[in-house]
Amino acid sequence: MRDTLESLKRRKQSAGELASVVRTMKAMAASNISQYEMAVQSLRDYYLTISLGLNACFNNKRLSIVSSDAIKMNTHLTVTVIFGSDQGLVGTFNDILITFTKNTLQKIQGHKDTWAVGERLNSRLKDSGLSPTLLFHVPNSVTAITPLVNEILIKSEESRKKNQLYNLYIFYNSPLKGGGYAQKSQQLFPLDKNWELEIKKLKWRSNNLPQVIGNTESTLDALIREYLFVSIYKACAESLASENASRLEAMQRAEKNIDEISDDLNLSYNRLRQSTIDEELFDVVAGFEALKKKS
Repeated sequence: MRDTLESLKRRKQSAGELASVVRTMKAMAASNISQYEMAVQSLRDYYLTISLGLNACFNNKRLSIVSSDAIKMNTHLTVTVIFGSDQGLVGTFNDILITFTKNTLQKIQGHKDTWAVGERLNSRLKDSGLSPTLLFHVPNSVTAITPLVNEILIKSEESRKKNQLYNLYIFYNSPLKGGGYAQKSQQLFPLDKNWELEIKKLKWRSNNLPQVIGNTESTLDALIREYLFVSIYKACAESLASENASRLEAMQRAEKNIDEISDDLNLSYNRLRQSTIDEELFDVVAGFEALKKKS
């Protein structure tokens, strides 16, 4: 079908409208990345405070939160929380994470229970054979992360009470400094012995030795809950930052393609317009020559 000036004009207009939508989505993605990165940054000081508190508890009574049974046992239930996407335009964001999760879970024994954070991730998990038993919606802002984390912690505690041998893992995409993102996993329960040793090695930041006021075990339990909260919150915020970074890259590619298409349409429009003008001029000249011959 041969293009006409009117059809090319409509296609140019559609490309312009699409470019406007892409620019808006780019701006939204860039703005979202900033807020989630700031949230992760703010957690670092809080995490350090929790770590110093745990250090004080461990060194106060030489406590340990990792039992030899927890290290040796073959876990009967492994709960896997996977942070994905609720929306599209994120490329292979979910698919790469699912592949990474499946490869990691192959090394873990026992029954595995998958919890999905994200509608699209949930659908992809079902297709891959990891049918989630719980679905959580992805937060649409920083303020919405806290309710999600609390809900996950409540569900996790319910599962832990029902299963003596219990493991909790989180899987998520984490942004890289140079752009893009990488897949990460973290074991949150039972707490890792290496993690405990690292906490015990922390140096107090003053010459005054810390003291735990009240019951050390109760304080330790409270700090562990905060550690779990911060770990899941950080994973969620990094996942959201990675998702928006992926969407930003997709919008940048789309913008480049739209610009190329717009340039081609403009070139075709100008050529057709010039060709139409030339044909009209030829018709005028031919008509003039015909009139001259008759006269």
